[in-house]
Amino acid sequence: QVQLVESGGGSVQAGGSLKLSCAASGIKIGGCRMVWHRQVPGKGREWVSSISSDGVSSYSDSVKGRFTISRNNSKTVHLQRNRLMSEDTAVHYCAACWVRSTGGYRYWGQGTPVTISS
Repeated sequence: QVQLVESGGGSVQAGGSLKLSCAASGIKIGGCRMVWHRQVPGKGREWVSSISSDGVSSYSDSVKGRFTISRNNSKTVHLQRNRLMSEDTAVHYCAACWVRSTGGYRYWGQGTPVTISS
């Protein structure tokens, strides 16, 4: 069974840190671009960060300088989130393997919620 499983979500006070992880099973993601998105209830899904298969990372302006994406093997991607703010509260999703023909990612996780309290 192919799946992506996010972990590391939870509640933390503003200014704190959380590290999210995304583990792949049933697939090897070493050759894939990986991304993190987040979604606030009632709003659309927002791109947060990406990392290419050769480790080149990119970030949205809202998280640049505070979040760090990394990948340490062919099955796991992490998102270190520092200096968290209340507006970082959202359900976070990882996705893997961009498919050009469809314009989307082949695999999505179920999401892990993060709540930042002030």
